[in-house]
Amino acid sequence: MTARVSIQTADFNLSEEIAALRLNDKRVGAVCSFVGTVRDRNDGQSIHTMELEHYPGMTEKSIEAMIDEAHRRFDIYAARVIHRVGLLAPLDQIVMVAVTSAHRGESFQACEFLMDYLKTQAPFWKKEQTPEGARWVDARVSDDAALARWGIQAPNA
Repeated sequence: MTARVSIQTADFNLSEEIAALRLNDKRVGAVCSFVGTVRDRNDGQSIHTMELEHYPGMTEKSIEAMIDEAHRRFDIYAARVIHRVGLLAPLDQIVMVAVTSAHRGESFQACEFLMDYLKTQAPFWKKEQTPEGARWVDARVSDDAALARWGIQAPNA
């Protein structure tokens, strides 16, 4: 069985990951996936590279808990999250979420739920290299509307 969460420096192959997620599961009628990539701009400023850091063990545990919550909320069979860390450049793949279910609606919702969590709550730290030098930025985008949609209260609310 494939791990549900991987935090890694290596790139990933979406096709291989989805094949492993679906392997021998004849119940699967839908697979929803999302792949996020590194942009060359953030807040209107050019980005040469970004470096992502995490707290090993804590990050995986946090994401595992959200996958458990996705299973409670949605009728899904399996979920897989890969998030890269280390030095990344524009066009690099940075994150993948894939979800299987019998029907598309549950897969779409669970995939969006997990991505909203990753963007707003997952413990990552990001340093961007810009033409003006390096800057640390909060890797978690505060999106109270995304959290409210799922009934999750923002940490500072």
